[in-house]
This record gives sequence, C-alpha cells and structure tokens, in this order.
Amino acid sequence: MRPIRPASAAPSGRSSRRGSRTAVATGLCAVLALTAAACGPGGDEASGGKPTVAASDPAPGPGGIKIPEQLRDKLREHGIDLDKWRDGAWKDWKKDDWLREAEDYINPIIEDLWDPDRMRRAKKPEQPVADPDLGKDQGVTDPTPAPVRARPVQSPYHQSVPEAGKVFFDGPEGSMVCSATVVKDPARPGKSNMVWTAGHCVHAGKKGGWYRNIAFVPSYNDAGRSAADLKGASREQVAPYGVWWSDWASTSDQWIAEGGPTGGAGAPYDFAVLHVTPEKETGKSLEETVGSALPVEFQAPSVPKVAQITATGYPAAPPFDGQRAFQCADRPGRLSLNAQDPVMYRIGCTMTGGSSGGGWVATGRDGKPALVSNTSIGPVTAGWLAGPRLGAEAKAIFGAVSGKFAGR
Repeated sequence: MRPIRPASAAPSGRSSRRGSRTAVATGLCAVLALTAAACGPGGDEASGGKPTVAASDPAPGPGGIKIPEQLRDKLREHGIDLDKWRDGAWKDWKKDDWLREAEDYINPIIEDLWDPDRMRRAKKPEQPVADPDLGKDQGVTDPTPAPVRARPVQSPYHQSVPEAGKVFFDGPEGSMVCSATVVKDPARPGKSNMVWTAGHCVHAGKKGGWYRNIAFVPSYNDAGRSAADLKGASREQVAPYGVWWSDWASTSDQWIAEGGPTGGAGAPYDFAVLHVTPEKETGKSLEETVGSALPVEFQAPSVPKVAQITATGYPAAPPFDGQRAFQCADRPGRLSLNAQDPVMYRIGCTMTGGSSGGGWVATGRDGKPALVSNTSIGPVTAGWLAGPRLGAEAKAIFGAVSGKFAGR
C-alpha cells in the first residue's frame, strides 16, 4: 500500500481586481489538450480567506496515516477516506460528480503513485481543436502563420531548458499529461516553488471540473530517451529532479466560466499558477533543485513589438509520443477571439496536444529571457499555436499565490 500524506487544504475566496475576478484553490490539477481550463475556488488572506492547514502538523489518521486534524475534517466533509483514496478511490469520481464550487479543494500526496511506467503510459491529450474561422472579424487578427516544424530540445534537458517539465494528472478518461515551467517567486528570491501552466491544465472549463493527483516533473526524461528505451527505466532516470505535487493552484474565473474543449471565450485567460511541494522532502526548493527559474513578464510588449517567441513542450498526440521535449521559435502574430478580450499571441508550430501549458519565452525588458505566455489552443491540423498575453488578471493570480506562501 502506498503511503499518503496531505499537500494542503484551503478555504475558498474570490477577489475583484480592476473589474475581473480570480479564483484560487489548492491543487488537484491537470490537463487535457491544447484546449483551455482553470483552477478551483480558494482564497488568500488578502481576499478574506483563512490560512491553509500546515501539512506537517501531525495527527493520527485512518490506518495510521498522520494528517492534521483540520485537514482530516475537510477530507471527511468531502466524503474522502484516505485509505480508499490511496488505493484508487479517486478513479470512481464520475465526471458529473466533480466538485465545481467546493469550499475546499484537497490534493493528498500519494507517494510513488507516479512511477515511471505510469508516467510513460499516461494518455496523450485529446487533439487540440480550434474553429477554422477563429478570429475572423473579431478585433485584430493577423493572417494564419506558416507552420514551423517543432525541433527536439537538446538533451540533457536540464542544461538546455532547466525550467521546463511535464505535468501528470488523473481525469475522467484516465491519466493525462501537460507541460509547464518553473517561474521565479518575488517573495522567495532563489527559492521558488511556483510553476506556470495553462488554465486548462487544472480545470476542464465550464462543463467540467477539477482534475486529480496533479504532479510536476522537471526535466522529465532528461536524457531524451525514446519511448521504447524508457520501458523499465528507473524513477531517477525519468524524474531526476523528483516529483512535485501541487498544493495550491490559481487560474482565471474567465476560464472557469467560459473555457471548453475548443478553447472558447476563455482562451485569452487560459493561464494558471501552481505552488508545489516535493513528494520526498530534501530541504531544497524547486528552483534550488533545478538550478533555475524564469521571471514572468506581465504587460509584455504588444505583439508587433515582439521579435521572437520560443515555445517549449512535451507534445503527446501523433506524430509525437509525449516522452521528449520539443521547441518552436517564430515571430508572433495576433489572434483575436472576441473584440472585448485581449489579443492572443500566435506562432507557427507543429507541436500537438501535451504541449499545452508549456512556456513561451521572449526577451524581457532587461534583455534577458522571460516567460510571456503559455501554449493554450491550436487547430486540428497542428500548424500553429496561440497563447494568452499576460495582463492584470494573470498578474493578480500570480501575486496571490506568491503572497500566500511568502515567508514559509
């Protein structure tokens, strides 16, 4: 039987910032494809929420599991038996039963759940879907870019893109995958535990709910082995910098309310921030462990002023298999889904589902690389990708997560 321990529990709370709301929730997070989604309800002290329960406060739980008394009560409120959860009870959560407006969101850490074979067998996300007429007559949209062939990232990945990694989660269709990026935390210089991904990597949107057992693996398959060579690989080979579970997540209300299998109106707000904790404690932060983190550039230059964006991800839909990292570099164009919403970045790229949530990097104001977006949507033909431009909503979400864990 796998040991289990809680990541955290958190009360819900929503705050209004410049007329738009953000939702924050502890992380049962995940992803489908190059569509969009968001994270769950929650809150921070600034918005009137209560502090999270410290996962290290011991109290005997069922079967000898040690969990905080308050967290054990929260689990009971949701009808969660930790022994049954550990042994796979989360598989029985029907899609229609997924909690959308739960006051608390729980993500117990199940040690060794994500073993190498389970990671390797995680299903490819559904094909990215976008309306062929996307953006026509809706604000400013540039001509469809020419496809840019995705190129393999040079291995070892830790030397080429140390901030990049892969997200694993369980959804109603089984184990799924996504991509993500380690980002700097201004409240913890040099010691960040924050990860940037797409909103649809934590929530299925207006007709879905929260995903389960979210975990981030930096530099997944660091040596760039083929799927065949990964059979029988050790956990150290597949996850050389450990497995990090999401204990808090935040995304936009717009994605929760409007996101869907085809991106929908929520796509311009398809971003999310995870706070993570190591499955096996080492005393080091995620940033210290991988040796790097990217700053996030909010209110990045308008599309015409950006010379080039490089997108990184682990595409899993054919012709890719999700085991290796790829990149596309292109000068971005503009994509407008709705004249009232922010214009999105769009680049030519042949990456497919599974690259969702992967970081888009450009030269920042200081002349150094900075994260300016993430993979959100793309067409069935996989010739281009689009990502949100990070504005006030994204900055508010990022600040809430950073502030929540400041000083810890």
